[in-house]
Amino acid sequence: MTYFFETYGCEMNIAESAAVEQILISRGWTKATSAQLADMAIINTCSVRATAETRIFGRLGFYSGLKKVRNCEPDAKKRSMEEASAYVEKNGPVPLTLIVMGCMAERLLKSLKKDFPVVDYVVGTYAKNKFGDIIDAVENGVSPVEVDEEPVYTFAPNSYEQGAFSTFVPIMHGCNNFCTYCIVPYVRGREVSRPAEQILKEIEFLSSRYVREITLLGQNVNSYKDADGLNFPGLLKKILNHLDKINSSIKFIRFESSNPKDFSDELIKTIASDTRLCRGLHIAVQHGSSAILKKMGRRYSRETYLELVNKLKFAIPDLQLSTDIMLGFPGETEEDFNQVLTLMEEVGYESAFMYYFNPREGTPAATMENQIDLETKKARLQKVIDLQLQISNKVMTRRLGQTAEVLADIVSRDDNCELLGKTSQNERIAFKGKKNLLGTFVKVSIDSLNGNTFKGTLI
Repeated sequence: MTYFFETYGCEMNIAESAAVEQILISRGWTKATSAQLADMAIINTCSVRATAETRIFGRLGFYSGLKKVRNCEPDAKKRSMEEASAYVEKNGPVPLTLIVMGCMAERLLKSLKKDFPVVDYVVGTYAKNKFGDIIDAVENGVSPVEVDEEPVYTFAPNSYEQGAFSTFVPIMHGCNNFCTYCIVPYVRGREVSRPAEQILKEIEFLSSRYVREITLLGQNVNSYKDADGLNFPGLLKKILNHLDKINSSIKFIRFESSNPKDFSDELIKTIASDTRLCRGLHIAVQHGSSAILKKMGRRYSRETYLELVNKLKFAIPDLQLSTDIMLGFPGETEEDFNQVLTLMEEVGYESAFMYYFNPREGTPAATMENQIDLETKKARLQKVIDLQLQISNKVMTRRLGQTAEVLADIVSRDDNCELLGKTSQNERIAFKGKKNLLGTFVKVSIDSLNGNTFKGTLI
């Protein structure tokens, strides 16, 4: 039987899709070339912004039409469904099972299936361990089984993607911060840290598959604390020691996401002590005004954020930083906005994810006074984007002429004789090289800059 995934949103969703895919593969299922030919389609959803959910509603409309074609219903519209049409013409009616999982599934747990009968299963963030029962039901052609939510979050054994050189390793789930604009704590629940021994076991498995790079994942990784009291710096040290013990193939370790308020001096010292802990850090600032940060519920100020950045740069000279920036939060004045620009210039981010505030139903910020009009939000966002482009170019130009260790992981889409690799700073470098270098670490000189990608020469 065949499956097809559509994954939206964050890296955690990518990891969770990969974990479910491993279950399907272990049961002998294979990946379909498209949703139109799959026996099971799984949409892993995001709820961070309303636009993400709107997109999923559109996909549910697509699947409603697809199911009609697959079931050979008289009113089925075959336009843009050519693959499915040819499939049923050859094989007759072939049912398709549609599963919606992830944050949107959790948020609309009680209503989604009722409002959209095309959905066969709604699997919330606490019910992923039910996939075995769902697969049994689909394989045996029986009616959908009940999927009840469990009160405790369970971590999948691994999130490995077949043949991948890089993979995600979830280490915690949920969030206790309740930023006033964010729905994540409501759909992901409270923070749960994965036992360290489970993490080490997964890393050992990944090493046996010759994975070269891992990214430790959580809504707030640096607040990690397991049942034995092990904190995040302690976990990193434990992972490094274990990699040495098993002579692991893993040489790059990254982590996301980090809240500045939990970025301790101990963590800075730990990163600085071992080059396997990568030098590209994503630390979301969200805003440059202490007044707006307080309204956001971020629990740090402009001053303490800049103090953290200075500590990091002093301890890790080859550090490169990226961030998230939100414009147009309720009550944002022109002076508040200007503080975003000055903070960006002071920090010198190599890259940034920039967006304007969209009210999220169910969060305090959605009903705050002094909402900013859309035109102003768009104008401010454009100024921030323009400034970041200048800063990125300036920061990246300073890297020209340097040498970098690179994990060669993919073939360039533009040139079949060219490879793309990632540096410890999470930069992309394109260079001429043979395909047998894929999955290896190589030295590359950084020669030029093309947009956000370096051009280099293999040493």
